[in-house]
Amino acid sequence: MTKDEEDMIALVRDFIDQRVVGKVREFDEPDVYPEEFIEEMKQLGFFGLLAPAEYGGVDVSMACFARVCEELARGWMSLAGAIGGHSVITYLIKTFGTQEQKDKYLPQMAEGKIRATMALTEPGGGSDLQAMRTYAAPSDDGYTINGSKTWISNAAHSGLFGLLCLTDRDAKPAHKGMSVILVERSEGSPDLEPGDGFTISKKLPKLGYRGVEACELVFDGLHVPADAVLGGEPNNGWGHMMRGLEVGRIQVASRALGVGQAALEAATKYAQERESFGQPIWKHQSVGNMLANMATKQQAARLLTVDAADKLDHGVRADMEAGMAKLFASETAMEIALDAIRVHGGYGYSKEYDVERYFRDAPLMIVGEGTNEIQRNVIAAQLIARNKI
Repeated sequence: MTKDEEDMIALVRDFIDQRVVGKVREFDEPDVYPEEFIEEMKQLGFFGLLAPAEYGGVDVSMACFARVCEELARGWMSLAGAIGGHSVITYLIKTFGTQEQKDKYLPQMAEGKIRATMALTEPGGGSDLQAMRTYAAPSDDGYTINGSKTWISNAAHSGLFGLLCLTDRDAKPAHKGMSVILVERSEGSPDLEPGDGFTISKKLPKLGYRGVEACELVFDGLHVPADAVLGGEPNNGWGHMMRGLEVGRIQVASRALGVGQAALEAATKYAQERESFGQPIWKHQSVGNMLANMATKQQAARLLTVDAADKLDHGVRADMEAGMAKLFASETAMEIALDAIRVHGGYGYSKEYDVERYFRDAPLMIVGEGTNEIQRNVIAAQLIARNKI
Protein backbone atom coordinates (compact mmCIF):
# COMPACT_ATOMS: atom_id res chain seq x y z
CA MET A 1 0.00 0.00 0.00
CA THR A 2 1.02 3.60 -0.51
CA LYS A 3 2.15 5.88 2.28
CA ASP A 4 -1.19 7.72 2.09
CA GLU A 5 -3.03 4.42 2.48
CA GLU A 6 -0.91 3.45 5.48
CA ASP A 7 -1.73 6.86 6.97
CA MET A 8 -5.44 6.23 6.38
CA ILE A 9 -5.27 2.91 8.22
CA ALA A 10 -3.44 4.59 11.11
CA LEU A 11 -6.16 7.26 11.17
CA VAL A 12 -8.85 4.60 11.44
CA ARG A 13 -6.95 2.76 14.17
CA ASP A 14 -6.64 5.96 16.21
CA PHE A 15 -10.32 6.75 15.70
CA ILE A 16 -11.28 3.30 16.96
CA ASP A 17 -8.92 3.24 19.95
CA GLN A 18 -9.51 6.82 21.09
CA ARG A 19 -13.16 7.43 20.24
CA VAL A 20 -15.02 4.15 19.84
CA VAL A 21 -13.75 1.33 22.06
CA GLY A 22 -14.69 2.95 25.35
CA LYS A 23 -18.19 3.97 24.23
CA VAL A 24 -19.51 0.98 22.27
CA ARG A 25 -21.74 -0.27 25.09
CA GLU A 26 -23.60 3.07 25.16
CA PHE A 27 -24.94 2.21 21.68
CA ASP A 28 -24.80 -1.58 21.40
CA GLU A 29 -26.85 -2.65 24.40
CA PRO A 30 -29.75 -0.17 23.92
CA ASP A 31 -29.51 -0.65 20.11
CA VAL A 32 -29.07 3.08 19.46
CA TYR A 33 -27.91 4.43 16.10
CA PRO A 34 -24.34 5.81 16.53
CA GLU A 35 -24.97 9.20 14.92
CA GLU A 36 -21.91 10.84 16.50
CA PHE A 37 -19.58 8.14 15.16
CA ILE A 38 -21.18 8.31 11.71
CA GLU A 39 -20.69 12.07 11.54
CA GLU A 40 -17.02 11.67 12.44
CA MET A 41 -16.65 8.93 9.83
CA LYS A 42 -18.05 11.31 7.22
CA GLN A 43 -15.55 13.99 8.15
CA LEU A 44 -12.66 11.51 8.07
CA GLY A 45 -13.59 10.39 4.54
CA PHE A 46 -14.64 6.82 5.32
CA PHE A 47 -17.74 7.04 3.11
CA GLY A 48 -15.60 8.03 0.12
CA LEU A 49 -13.04 5.24 0.29
CA LEU A 50 -14.03 3.75 -3.10
CA ALA A 51 -15.06 7.00 -4.80
CA PRO A 52 -12.64 8.52 -7.35
CA ALA A 53 -10.64 11.52 -6.20
CA GLU A 54 -12.12 13.64 -9.02
CA TYR A 55 -15.49 13.29 -7.27
CA GLY A 56 -14.11 14.14 -3.84
CA GLY A 57 -13.39 10.58 -2.77
CA VAL A 58 -10.32 9.03 -1.19
CA ASP A 59 -10.02 6.35 -3.92
CA VAL A 60 -7.96 3.78 -2.00
CA SER A 61 -7.05 0.32 -3.24
CA MET A 62 -9.24 -2.64 -2.36
CA ALA A 63 -6.43 -3.87 -0.11
CA CYS A 64 -6.54 -0.62 1.87
CA PHE A 65 -10.34 -0.66 1.93
CA ALA A 66 -10.25 -4.15 3.44
CA ARG A 67 -7.82 -3.05 6.16
CA VAL A 68 -9.92 0.01 7.00
CA CYS A 69 -13.01 -2.19 7.38
CA GLU A 70 -11.08 -4.62 9.56
CA GLU A 71 -9.99 -1.80 11.88
CA LEU A 72 -13.53 -0.44 12.11
CA ALA A 73 -14.89 -3.91 12.94
CA ARG A 74 -12.14 -4.46 15.50
CA GLY A 75 -13.69 -1.59 17.43
CA TRP A 76 -17.33 -2.31 16.64
CA MET A 77 -18.53 -4.41 13.74
CA SER A 78 -21.59 -2.21 13.26
CA LEU A 79 -19.41 0.71 12.12
CA ALA A 80 -17.90 -1.40 9.34
CA GLY A 81 -21.43 -2.42 8.43
CA ALA A 82 -22.44 1.23 8.17
CA ILE A 83 -20.16 1.68 5.14
CA GLY A 84 -20.64 -1.81 3.67
CA GLY A 85 -23.54 -1.48 1.24
CA HIS A 86 -22.68 2.17 0.68
CA SER A 87 -19.23 1.22 -0.59
CA VAL A 88 -20.63 -1.48 -2.88
CA ILE A 89 -23.05 0.99 -4.49
CA THR A 90 -20.21 3.52 -4.80
CA TYR A 91 -18.17 0.88 -6.61
CA LEU A 92 -21.07 -0.05 -8.90
CA ILE A 93 -21.77 3.55 -9.91
CA LYS A 94 -18.05 4.22 -10.40
CA THR A 95 -17.65 1.08 -12.53
CA PHE A 96 -20.94 0.80 -14.44
CA GLY A 97 -22.80 4.09 -14.00
CA THR A 98 -23.52 6.56 -16.77
CA GLN A 99 -21.64 9.84 -16.71
CA GLU A 100 -24.78 11.54 -15.45
CA GLN A 101 -25.13 9.01 -12.61
CA LYS A 102 -21.49 9.46 -11.61
CA ASP A 103 -21.78 13.26 -11.65
CA LYS A 104 -25.04 13.21 -9.71
CA TYR A 105 -24.28 10.72 -6.96
CA LEU A 106 -20.56 10.20 -6.40
CA PRO A 107 -19.69 13.67 -4.99
CA GLN A 108 -22.51 13.47 -2.43
CA MET A 109 -21.75 9.83 -1.60
CA ALA A 110 -18.05 10.57 -1.13
CA GLU A 111 -18.79 13.07 1.62
CA GLY A 112 -21.55 10.97 3.16
CA LYS A 113 -24.23 13.52 2.35
CA ILE A 114 -26.03 10.71 0.56
CA ARG A 115 -25.62 7.27 2.08
CA ALA A 116 -26.50 4.23 0.01
CA THR A 117 -27.28 0.58 0.51
CA MET A 118 -28.02 -2.58 -1.49
CA ALA A 119 -31.47 -4.15 -1.72
CA LEU A 120 -31.25 -7.78 -2.84
CA THR A 121 -32.76 -10.22 -0.33
CA GLU A 122 -36.50 -10.97 -0.47
CA PRO A 123 -38.71 -12.46 2.26
CA GLY A 124 -39.43 -15.62 0.27
CA GLY A 125 -36.11 -16.00 -1.53
CA GLY A 126 -33.15 -15.44 0.76
CA SER A 127 -30.01 -16.46 -1.11
CA ASP A 128 -32.05 -17.70 -4.10
CA LEU A 129 -31.90 -14.53 -6.18
CA GLN A 130 -33.20 -16.42 -9.23
CA ALA A 131 -36.54 -16.68 -7.40
CA MET A 132 -36.80 -12.88 -7.22
CA ARG A 133 -40.30 -11.43 -7.48
CA THR A 134 -39.74 -7.69 -7.13
CA TYR A 135 -40.12 -6.14 -10.58
CA ALA A 136 -39.98 -2.82 -12.37
CA ALA A 137 -42.57 -2.66 -15.14
CA PRO A 138 -41.77 -0.28 -18.03
CA SER A 139 -44.01 2.77 -18.33
CA ASP A 140 -44.06 5.64 -20.79
CA ASP A 141 -41.40 7.65 -18.97
CA GLY A 142 -39.74 5.14 -16.65
CA TYR A 143 -40.61 2.16 -14.49
CA THR A 144 -43.15 1.23 -11.84
CA ILE A 145 -41.76 -0.93 -9.03
CA ASN A 146 -43.67 -3.53 -7.01
CA GLY A 147 -42.39 -6.06 -4.49
CA SER A 148 -40.47 -6.22 -1.23
CA LYS A 149 -36.96 -6.66 0.14
CA THR A 150 -35.88 -7.59 3.64
CA TRP A 151 -32.85 -7.45 5.94
CA ILE A 152 -31.71 -4.24 4.27
CA SER A 153 -28.92 -2.72 6.36
CA ASN A 154 -28.87 1.07 6.89
CA ALA A 155 -32.29 1.32 5.26
CA ALA A 156 -33.65 4.05 7.52
CA HIS A 157 -30.56 6.23 7.05
CA SER A 158 -29.96 5.74 3.34
CA GLY A 159 -30.94 8.17 0.61
CA LEU A 160 -30.11 5.85 -2.27
CA PHE A 161 -30.97 2.18 -2.78
CA GLY A 162 -29.30 -0.10 -5.31
CA LEU A 163 -32.36 -2.26 -5.97
CA LEU A 164 -31.87 -5.52 -7.87
CA CYS A 165 -35.17 -6.41 -9.53
CA LEU A 166 -36.74 -7.89 -12.65
CA THR A 167 -37.21 -5.60 -15.63
CA ASP A 168 -38.06 -8.50 -17.94
CA ARG A 169 -40.22 -11.04 -16.12
CA ASP A 170 -40.30 -13.35 -19.14
CA ALA A 171 -36.51 -13.77 -19.34
CA LYS A 172 -35.17 -17.33 -19.11
CA PRO A 173 -33.11 -17.80 -17.01
CA ALA A 174 -34.42 -15.07 -14.72
CA HIS A 175 -31.07 -13.34 -14.18
CA LYS A 176 -31.02 -12.23 -17.82
CA GLY A 177 -33.98 -9.98 -17.08
CA MET A 178 -32.62 -8.24 -13.97
CA SER A 179 -31.52 -4.64 -13.53
CA VAL A 180 -30.09 -2.52 -10.74
CA ILE A 181 -32.43 0.43 -10.22
CA LEU A 182 -31.10 3.46 -8.32
CA VAL A 183 -34.02 4.40 -6.09
CA GLU A 184 -33.65 7.82 -4.48
CA ARG A 185 -35.13 9.16 -1.29
CA SER A 186 -35.09 12.88 -0.67
CA GLU A 187 -32.46 14.03 1.82
CA GLY A 188 -33.69 14.66 5.33
CA SER A 189 -36.81 12.54 4.87
CA PRO A 190 -36.42 9.32 6.91
CA ASP A 191 -39.97 8.31 6.00
CA LEU A 192 -41.55 8.88 2.62
CA GLU A 193 -45.06 10.27 2.58
CA PRO A 194 -47.88 7.68 2.64
CA GLY A 195 -49.05 6.76 -0.82
CA ASP A 196 -45.78 7.44 -2.61
CA GLY A 197 -45.28 3.71 -3.24
CA PHE A 198 -42.31 3.09 -0.95
CA THR A 199 -42.48 2.02 2.70
CA ILE A 200 -39.62 1.29 5.09
CA SER A 201 -40.46 -0.83 8.12
CA LYS A 202 -39.25 -0.33 11.65
CA LYS A 203 -35.89 -1.96 12.34
CA LEU A 204 -35.88 -5.71 12.71
CA PRO A 205 -34.70 -7.03 16.12
CA LYS A 206 -31.28 -8.70 15.91
CA LEU A 207 -28.98 -10.83 18.07
CA GLY A 208 -25.92 -8.73 17.22
CA TYR A 209 -24.94 -6.06 14.68
CA ARG A 210 -26.82 -3.64 16.88
CA GLY A 211 -27.04 0.13 16.54
CA VAL A 212 -27.22 -0.07 12.75
CA GLU A 213 -30.70 -1.00 11.58
CA ALA A 214 -31.97 -3.67 9.19
CA CYS A 215 -35.44 -3.07 7.72
CA GLU A 216 -37.93 -4.34 5.19
CA LEU A 217 -38.70 -2.32 2.06
CA VAL A 218 -42.09 -2.50 0.40
CA PHE A 219 -42.64 -1.13 -3.11
CA ASP A 220 -46.24 -0.58 -4.16
CA GLY A 221 -46.42 1.21 -7.48
CA LEU A 222 -43.33 3.38 -6.93
CA HIS A 223 -42.48 5.29 -10.10
CA VAL A 224 -38.86 5.96 -11.07
CA PRO A 225 -37.51 7.64 -14.22
CA ALA A 226 -35.92 5.65 -17.03
CA ASP A 227 -32.46 7.01 -16.20
CA ALA A 228 -32.62 5.32 -12.77
CA VAL A 229 -31.33 2.08 -14.35
CA LEU A 230 -27.67 1.63 -13.47
CA GLY A 231 -25.62 2.05 -16.64
CA GLY A 232 -28.61 3.29 -18.63
CA GLU A 233 -29.49 -0.06 -20.23
CA PRO A 234 -31.89 -2.53 -18.55
CA ASN A 235 -31.33 -6.27 -18.02
CA ASN A 236 -27.62 -6.02 -17.17
CA GLY A 237 -28.13 -5.96 -13.42
CA TRP A 238 -27.08 -9.52 -12.64
CA GLY A 239 -23.56 -9.02 -13.96
CA HIS A 240 -23.34 -5.64 -12.27
CA MET A 241 -24.43 -6.93 -8.87
CA MET A 242 -22.29 -10.07 -9.02
CA ARG A 243 -19.26 -7.83 -9.52
CA GLY A 244 -20.42 -5.66 -6.65
CA LEU A 245 -20.76 -8.72 -4.44
CA GLU A 246 -17.07 -9.46 -4.94
CA VAL A 247 -16.47 -6.14 -3.17
CA GLY A 248 -19.20 -6.91 -0.65
CA ARG A 249 -17.77 -10.31 0.24
CA ILE A 250 -14.28 -8.91 0.68
CA GLN A 251 -15.84 -6.30 2.95
CA VAL A 252 -17.68 -8.94 4.98
CA ALA A 253 -14.48 -11.00 5.23
CA SER A 254 -12.76 -7.88 6.56
CA ARG A 255 -15.51 -7.34 9.11
CA ALA A 256 -15.03 -10.93 10.25
CA LEU A 257 -11.30 -10.32 10.51
CA GLY A 258 -11.96 -7.33 12.74
CA VAL A 259 -14.20 -9.31 15.08
CA GLY A 260 -11.72 -12.20 15.14
CA GLN A 261 -8.83 -9.85 15.85
CA ALA A 262 -10.67 -8.16 18.71
CA ALA A 263 -11.56 -11.54 20.25
CA LEU A 264 -7.99 -12.81 19.84
CA GLU A 265 -6.54 -9.68 21.46
CA ALA A 266 -8.99 -9.92 24.36
CA ALA A 267 -8.18 -13.60 24.93
CA THR A 268 -4.42 -13.00 24.70
CA LYS A 269 -4.59 -10.20 27.25
CA TYR A 270 -6.82 -12.10 29.66
CA ALA A 271 -4.69 -15.25 29.42
CA GLN A 272 -1.71 -13.27 30.72
CA GLU A 273 -3.64 -11.54 33.52
CA ARG A 274 -5.62 -14.50 34.83
CA GLU A 275 -3.79 -17.01 37.02
CA SER A 276 -4.73 -20.50 38.12
CA PHE A 277 -2.69 -23.16 39.88
CA GLY A 278 0.02 -20.56 40.50
CA GLN A 279 0.70 -19.39 36.94
CA PRO A 280 -0.87 -17.37 34.07
CA ILE A 281 -3.42 -19.55 32.33
CA TRP A 282 -1.72 -19.30 28.93
CA LYS A 283 1.03 -21.51 30.33
CA HIS A 284 -1.46 -24.33 30.73
CA GLN A 285 -1.12 -26.29 27.52
CA SER A 286 -4.83 -26.48 26.81
CA VAL A 287 -5.15 -22.67 26.88
CA GLY A 288 -1.81 -22.03 25.15
CA ASN A 289 -2.71 -24.39 22.32
CA MET A 290 -6.09 -22.70 21.96
CA LEU A 291 -4.42 -19.29 21.57
CA ALA A 292 -1.97 -20.73 19.04
CA ASN A 293 -4.81 -22.14 16.93
CA MET A 294 -6.75 -18.88 17.13
CA ALA A 295 -3.76 -16.84 15.95
CA THR A 296 -2.95 -19.26 13.13
CA LYS A 297 -6.50 -19.31 11.76
CA GLN A 298 -6.72 -15.53 12.03
CA GLN A 299 -3.56 -15.11 9.96
CA ALA A 300 -4.80 -17.59 7.35
CA ALA A 301 -8.10 -15.70 7.07
CA ARG A 302 -6.23 -12.42 6.63
CA LEU A 303 -4.06 -13.82 3.83
CA LEU A 304 -7.12 -15.12 1.96
CA THR A 305 -8.71 -11.69 2.23
CA VAL A 306 -5.55 -9.94 1.06
CA ASP A 307 -5.39 -12.29 -1.93
CA ALA A 308 -8.99 -11.57 -2.95
CA ALA A 309 -8.46 -7.82 -2.60
CA ASP A 310 -5.28 -8.03 -4.67
CA LYS A 311 -7.12 -9.86 -7.47
CA LEU A 312 -9.79 -7.17 -7.58
CA ASP A 313 -7.16 -4.41 -7.55
CA HIS A 314 -5.60 -5.98 -10.65
CA GLY A 315 -8.92 -6.23 -12.48
CA VAL A 316 -9.03 -10.01 -12.25
CA ARG A 317 -12.28 -11.89 -11.69
CA ALA A 318 -12.36 -12.65 -7.98
CA ASP A 319 -15.67 -14.33 -7.21
CA MET A 320 -13.97 -17.56 -6.12
CA GLU A 321 -11.31 -15.76 -4.08
CA ALA A 322 -13.82 -13.40 -2.48
CA GLY A 323 -16.05 -16.38 -1.68
CA MET A 324 -13.14 -18.25 -0.11
CA ALA A 325 -12.16 -15.23 1.97
CA LYS A 326 -15.72 -14.61 3.14
CA LEU A 327 -16.30 -18.30 3.91
CA PHE A 328 -13.08 -18.89 5.84
CA ALA A 329 -12.88 -15.54 7.62
CA SER A 330 -16.46 -15.69 8.86
CA GLU A 331 -16.21 -19.26 10.11
CA THR A 332 -12.90 -18.37 11.74
CA ALA A 333 -14.37 -15.31 13.48
CA MET A 334 -17.11 -17.49 14.97
CA GLU A 335 -14.58 -20.07 16.17
CA ILE A 336 -12.25 -17.46 17.66
CA ALA A 337 -15.13 -15.67 19.39
CA LEU A 338 -16.24 -18.92 21.01
CA ASP A 339 -12.67 -19.81 22.00
CA ALA A 340 -12.24 -16.33 23.50
CA ILE A 341 -15.22 -17.05 25.74
CA ARG A 342 -13.63 -20.34 26.75
CA VAL A 343 -10.38 -18.59 27.64
CA HIS A 344 -12.32 -16.13 29.79
CA GLY A 345 -14.26 -18.92 31.49
CA GLY A 346 -17.37 -17.72 33.30
CA TYR A 347 -16.41 -14.08 32.73
CA GLY A 348 -16.72 -14.64 28.99
CA TYR A 349 -20.45 -15.09 29.47
CA SER A 350 -20.75 -11.76 31.25
CA LYS A 351 -21.66 -8.47 29.61
CA GLU A 352 -18.87 -6.90 31.64
CA TYR A 353 -16.47 -8.25 29.01
CA ASP A 354 -16.60 -7.53 25.28
CA VAL A 355 -16.11 -11.13 24.16
CA GLU A 356 -19.83 -11.84 24.50
CA ARG A 357 -20.48 -9.08 21.93
CA TYR A 358 -17.99 -10.60 19.50
CA PHE A 359 -19.84 -13.90 19.87
CA ARG A 360 -23.14 -12.14 19.03
CA ASP A 361 -21.71 -10.21 16.07
CA ALA A 362 -19.79 -13.04 14.39
CA PRO A 363 -22.74 -15.09 13.04
CA LEU A 364 -23.90 -12.26 10.77
CA MET A 365 -20.88 -12.71 8.52
CA ILE A 366 -21.69 -16.42 8.14
CA VAL A 367 -25.20 -15.79 6.81
CA GLY A 368 -24.82 -12.29 5.31
CA GLU A 369 -23.78 -11.34 1.74
CA GLY A 370 -24.71 -14.84 0.59
CA THR A 371 -24.67 -17.66 3.12
CA ASN A 372 -21.55 -19.77 3.45
CA GLU A 373 -23.45 -22.63 1.85
CA ILE A 374 -23.84 -20.39 -1.22
CA GLN A 375 -20.14 -19.49 -1.06
CA ARG A 376 -19.26 -23.18 -1.27
CA ASN A 377 -21.46 -23.49 -4.37
CA VAL A 378 -19.71 -20.50 -5.97
CA ILE A 379 -16.26 -21.86 -5.12
CA ALA A 380 -17.06 -25.33 -6.48
CA ALA A 381 -18.54 -23.94 -9.72
CA GLN A 382 -15.52 -21.68 -10.31
CA LEU A 383 -13.11 -24.47 -9.42
CA ILE A 384 -14.60 -26.65 -12.16
CA ALA A 385 -14.88 -23.75 -14.63
CA ARG A 386 -11.17 -22.93 -14.20
CA ASN A 387 -10.04 -26.56 -14.36
CA LYS A 388 -12.15 -28.15 -17.05
CA ILE A 389 -10.95 -31.45 -18.52
